[in-house]
Amino acid sequence: MRQPTTPLDTATVASLADRLRAASRTGIACAPVRDTIAADDAAGAYAVQQRLAELRLAGGATIVGRKIGLTSPAVQKQLGVDQPDFGILFDDMGFDDGDAVPIGALLQPKVEAEVAFVLGADLADGPLDAAQVRGAVAAVLPALEIVDSRIANWDITFVDTVADNGSSALYVLGQPRRTLDEIEPVDVEMTMFAGDTQVSSGNGAACLGDPLTALAWLARTARDFGQPLRAGQLVLSGALGPMYPIRPGEHVRAELRGLGTVSASFTASTAGTASRAH
Repeated sequence: MRQPTTPLDTATVASLADRLRAASRTGIACAPVRDTIAADDAAGAYAVQQRLAELRLAGGATIVGRKIGLTSPAVQKQLGVDQPDFGILFDDMGFDDGDAVPIGALLQPKVEAEVAFVLGADLADGPLDAAQVRGAVAAVLPALEIVDSRIANWDITFVDTVADNGSSALYVLGQPRRTLDEIEPVDVEMTMFAGDTQVSSGNGAACLGDPLTALAWLARTARDFGQPLRAGQLVLSGALGPMYPIRPGEHVRAELRGLGTVSASFTASTAGTASRAH
């Protein structure tokens, strides 16, 4: 396995982005990118992610926010990392509560329940401490994130998932919208069902101790990357419980006590999903 000690060159970044993009477009999962990116080369992995984002923007997509991943200590331990990661959310990834969500073009989708934030102010200047981050939140709402790995068998490490845009795919926003005067995200208790069967449970504390802590981490990290969070953007703060492998024909409902509910029916249709993946 190659373990580079110098930054990835432009051609290598482009080649790895093309590998992931081809997997999305053909429906054939690819080999991990860690054959080229060193295990500790977060900058290289984010460079591949950024290249994929540039291709999507060139295709007409618009950035609407970020998603945070690897917020669970158990998952961090499994992958041998001590930090979360982030991916980019685009306008063509989103669905509303109760929608029929086409997943036929996805490779190996899983669903997880999360707390989502809508920002009412930029998080670009200042200390980006807990008080500032809290004050920037305009709304809190329940969400489902449909994650998908373009890498075969979910055989991923930190750099693999970062390069693959945080293993993102789609998301569904639930109801109602609340404010932080009405709900403390850390107190949320989540139960997720596929049909009538409970498939996941967890709480706000499973997300870096508090979803607001995850948001603060993202605000600082996004600014460090020169792409600070802006008013109006959406942030998916990370899973509250284990992911569930979703299949066409299933209906998933998540109840986030104190916050609200979110549901979706998943279909085998491929309509629109090819462009959503990359």
